[in-house]
Amino acid sequence: MCGIAGEISFHHQRAETAAVERMIRALAPRGPDGHGLFSQGRVAFGHRRLKIIDLSEAAQQPMVDSALGLAIVFNGCIYNYPELRAELIAKGYQFFSHGDTEVILKAYHHWGKNFVTRLYGMFAFCIWHRDDGRVLFGRDRQGIKPLYLSWQQTDPDGGAGMGGRRLRFASSLPALLAGGDVDCDIDPIALAHYMSFHAIVPPPRTILKGVRKLPPATLLEIDAEGRETETVYWSVQFGPHEDERAYRQNDWEDKLIEVLRQSVQRRLVADVPVGVLLSGGLDSSLVVGLLAEAGQSGLATFSIGFETVGNERGDEFQYSDLIARHFATDHHQLFIDSTRALPALGRCVAAMSEPMVSHDAIGFYLLSEKVSQHVKVVQSGQGADEIFAGYHWYPPMMESRDGVADYMRVFCDRDHHEMQKILGPDYRGDDHAKSFIEGHFAKSGADRPIDKALRIDTEIMLVDDPVKRVDNMTMAWGLEARVPFLDHALVELAARIPAELKVRDGGKYILKEAARKIIPHEVIDRPKGYFPVPALKYIEGPYHDLVRDILNAPQARARGLFDRAKVDELLAHPADHITPLRGSKLWQVALLEYWLQQQGL
Repeated sequence: MCGIAGEISFHHQRAETAAVERMIRALAPRGPDGHGLFSQGRVAFGHRRLKIIDLSEAAQQPMVDSALGLAIVFNGCIYNYPELRAELIAKGYQFFSHGDTEVILKAYHHWGKNFVTRLYGMFAFCIWHRDDGRVLFGRDRQGIKPLYLSWQQTDPDGGAGMGGRRLRFASSLPALLAGGDVDCDIDPIALAHYMSFHAIVPPPRTILKGVRKLPPATLLEIDAEGRETETVYWSVQFGPHEDERAYRQNDWEDKLIEVLRQSVQRRLVADVPVGVLLSGGLDSSLVVGLLAEAGQSGLATFSIGFETVGNERGDEFQYSDLIARHFATDHHQLFIDSTRALPALGRCVAAMSEPMVSHDAIGFYLLSEKVSQHVKVVQSGQGADEIFAGYHWYPPMMESRDGVADYMRVFCDRDHHEMQKILGPDYRGDDHAKSFIEGHFAKSGADRPIDKALRIDTEIMLVDDPVKRVDNMTMAWGLEARVPFLDHALVELAARIPAELKVRDGGKYILKEAARKIIPHEVIDRPKGYFPVPALKYIEGPYHDLVRDILNAPQARARGLFDRAKVDELLAHPADHITPLRGSKLWQVALLEYWLQQQGL
C-alpha cells in the first residue's frame, strides 16, 4: 500500500521532476516508510511506500526492470501474487524481489494487458515502456484504489494538438493540486451530481474541471503521441449461471460461505500483522468469525463510539464486545467525544480526495489514527450492504414498475426542482443525475429494477462513497484497509443470487442465514445499525457555528455555488432539512465549501 504520482510529457521535453516531488510529498501520509523518484526523458514517476509485503529495499518503487524495458509505480496489494510468481518462475522468469510489484511487471510482460483478469486484489498502477514510450494505467475492478488524472496544456502555441500537452497522475486529488497548473474551476455537471446523487460524482468526472479519475475495472493505454485507448475489462452480470438455476437456499448459503472464506483468507497475505475494524455489525463480525475459524488467535480488533445525542445512540459497543469475547480477540474499544471530533474535522476534510458528505468520515479518520498505532493492516466489512441488499431502498425496488423514478425517490438527496433553487444562477442546468441513472439502468446485464439498483450501487455508489471514504481516512494515517466483501469473486456470486434471497426480512437475508454457522445469533438478529456521528446530522452548537463560518466566508460568497437565501434557510433550521438517506442537507452544502477551502481553492 502506498501513494503514486507521475508525469508523462507529450511535448518532447523532460518531465518536470520538481512537480512530481511536490506530489509525492503531499502523499507522504499514505506511505510513511519510504519514497522514491524515477525520471527518464519524458517520464517521471514518484512513490511513497507503506511496507506490508517484502519489507526489504528490493521491493522499493518506482521499480525498473531493465531486462524487460519496463518501469512501474503501483498502489495496492495483489493477494494471489505468490501463486502468480510461482507460475511465472515456471515459465522462466527470474525475480529480484519477493513482493507483488515485480509480479505485476512480469505478468504484464508475459500475458499482455489481459494479465489484470488474473489478479485478485486492489490496485492502481502505471507501467511505462522504455522503448516505445507507451504507458498503461489500470485500476482494480471495484475501484478500491484511487487514480486521478490531469491533462494540462504546456505549449501556448500547441493548440489542441498532442505536442503541447502533459499528463499528471496521483493517488489523490490534493496531490495533483500540489503539482500545480490544475484547472480548478467547478465542473457544473459534477456539482449537479454532488447535490442530487448522494454527493457522488461518477467517474470520470470530479468536482474540478481539470481533474478526472480513471473508472474502476478500466485500462487506459496512451502511446508516445498521446493517443488514448480505454478498455473496460470487467463488469457485473446479474442472474445465476446455468448450473446454478436449480440451487436452493442452502446451496447458495454454502457457496457464499465458501467464497467469503477464501476472500478473508486471501487478505491475510502480509509480512506484518493484520487486524479487523469491528463495528459490531453482521459484516465485520463475520470477518472476525471466519478469521478465527482459519486459526487466527489473539486477533487485534478495534471499535469506535461517540456520545449519544438525544435518542440517537453513538456507539455499538455491546455488540462488538460480544464478538470480541466470543472469539477471544485482543480488543480495543475507542470512545471519542465531540470535543475531540470537532478540532479534527478540518484535517479529516483536508484528507478527502473529493468532498465526501457521509457523517462517518470523521469516525473512520479518528479510528484510523488510533488503529495505526497498533497495526498497519486491517480488514473491514464495507461493501456487504451494497452487494447483499442491506439498505432500506432495496425492498421497494422489488415491485417497481418505473425503476428510475422509484430509485431516485428513495436514493437522491433532492429532486431537480429543489436543486435548481439551491444552486447559484451560474450552475443551474439539466437534470444530469436523472440522465446518468437512466443510462445506467438501460445497460444490459441486469433485467429487473432491483438488480439495476444493486448494480448501480455496486459499480458507482459503493466505489465513490464507502470505498473511497475508507481508503482516504485509513491512508491518512498510513493504514491499509482490506475489504473481503469486495473480492470480485464474491461480488460476482452475490449478483447471481436471486434478489428475493437478498432483500427478504429487511435485507441481507442470505448473508444472515449463512452467518448463523459462524457467529452468535444476537449480532445477526439485532436491529440494523450504522456508524453514527449524530453531531453532523443535526448540526447544533459548535458544529453549527463552524458551518455558519464556512458558508459566510468571503471565498464562499465569491464562489457563488449556492443561492444565499436558500443557504440562510438551511442555517436557520438545519434539522428540518434531512435527505431521504437521513443526512443533513446543510452539511452537504457546507462540506463542499469546507473541502474547497481546505484545499486552498
